[in-house]
Amino acid sequence: MGRQQARSGSPYEASIGFSRALRVGDLVAVSGTAPVWPDGSVDPDPAVQARRCWEIALAALAELGGTPADVVRTRQLLVDRADADAVGAVHGEVFGDVRPASTMVVVAGLLDPRWKVEIELDAVLAD
Repeated sequence: MGRQQARSGSPYEASIGFSRALRVGDLVAVSGTAPVWPDGSVDPDPAVQARRCWEIALAALAELGGTPADVVRTRQLLVDRADADAVGAVHGEVFGDVRPASTMVVVAGLLDPRWKVEIELDAVLAD
């Protein structure tokens, strides 16, 4: 069973040794995804950040042959529980009909202090 990788161009991929996403057989795992725009900027709004995270993660999933309908688990890491409703609403926009297993956790901090949310997902691709 081969391994297929999707890369985002993040400078951390080489230095830390990870891929944006990895497909092995019908399983795709998308790494923790932060709300960074191509120019390195980060919008301060938590809902905008969540949308950007899902945009990046779902693009990696698509690159490996998947769709949102293939997603079976999501994880959302927040630095402020006050952002839970805004971030959760975006999750509902993306996965309202799919309804994957999901976890939302408040953490002490993320790698960049501008980030209010980081997400990851797992998918099982249909035959």
